[in-house]
Amino acid sequence: MIEQVKISSDITRGVDEILLSDELQTQLKSNKPLRIKVGFDPTAPDLHLGHTVLLNKAKQFQDLGHHVIFLIGDFTATIGDPSGRNVMRQPLTPEQVQEHGKTYSQQINKILDPQKTEIAYNSTWMNKKNAADLIQLASTYTVARMLERDDFSKRFANNQSIAIHEFLYPLIQGYDSVELRADVELGGTDQKFNLLMGRELQKHFGQKPQVVITMPLLEGLDGVKKMSKSLGNYIGVTDTPEDMFGKLMSISDELMWRYYELLSARHTEEIAAWKKAALAGEANPRDIKVELAKEMVARFYDSAAAQDAYEAFVARFQKGQLPEEIEEMTIAISSEGLLLAHLLKQADLVTSNAEGFRMIEQGGVRKDGQQITDRKHIELAPSNYVYQVGKRRIKRVQLILSPQ
Repeated sequence: MIEQVKISSDITRGVDEILLSDELQTQLKSNKPLRIKVGFDPTAPDLHLGHTVLLNKAKQFQDLGHHVIFLIGDFTATIGDPSGRNVMRQPLTPEQVQEHGKTYSQQINKILDPQKTEIAYNSTWMNKKNAADLIQLASTYTVARMLERDDFSKRFANNQSIAIHEFLYPLIQGYDSVELRADVELGGTDQKFNLLMGRELQKHFGQKPQVVITMPLLEGLDGVKKMSKSLGNYIGVTDTPEDMFGKLMSISDELMWRYYELLSARHTEEIAAWKKAALAGEANPRDIKVELAKEMVARFYDSAAAQDAYEAFVARFQKGQLPEEIEEMTIAISSEGLLLAHLLKQADLVTSNAEGFRMIEQGGVRKDGQQITDRKHIELAPSNYVYQVGKRRIKRVQLILSPQ
């Protein structure tokens, strides 16, 4: 039974834009289950909390009785999504896409009800298309309209290359909505052009156009760039409870409120009261952040794991082992990694590589509280750890892959 509601605060919470809200209102009044489309290209082996912003919104529709379709873009992933890119994105191999898609279908069950979620792959219909079909699809849109898209227009103005196949990406994503007969599509703000393409193609094929709901892009641990595995500023849904808890506790107090808005299931009134108390000095932001970390760990594991992660954090950070305030920095490294001794030098935790090797051999180096004694120890990106040399030299270092 569909709950008859207006566009409720649950649906509008955290939303950047609804296109068009009057159409959504009409659909909600129909008392019929809406077909809610949300999808990701399997470009990495695991989902992170940034992905869950859309999944949380889909779950809210699901809780209201609507039908959620999780689309795994295994076909579009082989093209490469140009959204937000100032250079051409390299496509993945079919083998990579297949392996990543398997993990996505498993990981969404941590948020969506598996008994009420339809999983679809766009290769199901796109693999049946021939060259003539793709040419016909391409004929539905003009190059001039494609160049209205911000990332394309900037690259064109800067004389940067735009490959023809990149124009196919938004067309195929839009056509997915035709195949799925979507009533609503959820996506990040960087996907707005592609989402609206779905509306246009549905009109072209004689369907009622979908409503588009865009959600903000969640900032990563650095609080600046969107959460991304390639930038090393992510929190993975498969991170261990201890890692997830520790990473959440490392975000800034300001960013914490953003995470509460987009990730937490707590009522907005409760969050607003906490924020007011924190600003008035009546509550410690750290304690409020603990509640966020516990909630996230419990969501992806259970309450017992959340409590264990909290106790481990307290043992490390609040009982004299590490200070609460730790200087943070980012270091870009190659895909081959970086020797720990060299990392310590770049992080100004030692004065030379030789001192780094010596401190490691003497047992004076710890990574997230664990002693490292192998002078050949190599760190790989992306990662985010607290490194300690001796008792007083401590830094949190985020490792990212340097641009190729």
